[in-house]
Amino acid sequence: MPSRRTALLAAAILAMAALLGMAAYLSGLTGRVPVSIGVADVGGPFSLVDQDGKRVTEKDFRGRYMLVFFGYTSCPDVCPAELQVMTQAVEAMGEKSRAIQPIFVTIDPERDSPATLKAYVGNFGAGLVGLTGSAEDVAAAAKAYRVYYRKVDQGGAKTYAMDHSSIIYLMAPDGSFVKFFTYSTDTGKLAKELAVAMSG
Repeated sequence: MPSRRTALLAAAILAMAALLGMAAYLSGLTGRVPVSIGVADVGGPFSLVDQDGKRVTEKDFRGRYMLVFFGYTSCPDVCPAELQVMTQAVEAMGEKSRAIQPIFVTIDPERDSPATLKAYVGNFGAGLVGLTGSAEDVAAAAKAYRVYYRKVDQGGAKTYAMDHSSIIYLMAPDGSFVKFFTYSTDTGKLAKELAVAMSG
């Protein structure tokens, strides 16, 4: 005969199964399932300088989605590849592209002046905006977006690289976080997921 402990365990398992079954049944009746209501703490106020030397804040982009990427103009491969994906995806959206502002924020303000950014973003389409500022301004923006970056010495005062995270952030017209896209996201997938996110 099974022990009392075994019998109690079996009873507990049956009770749990019954509760799960009831939850599934009620879910079917309402057509709704429990979802998380947590919101990622990404984004927030920033004050930076655009490629024309104008001071801008996050409020200047209200009413449009922001597609934000942090990098630097001396980046040999990841940054230009991501900016190409970003701008091509936005352009592929046709009329909907007017609702999105692609933004490139440098994490190397020491070398990336507004003039340097202006020449750089001109290589990409979709009205890409370049933003820089003081080291403190950039650090504050990067912290708000949970961006990692670090200077990597290459043997000289000006011969250094920047190690950094490679994530594209989609922010809603009210400035709230919508979702992020990793480095592996290609142009077609990004355009499709942007359209879905904007229609939700």
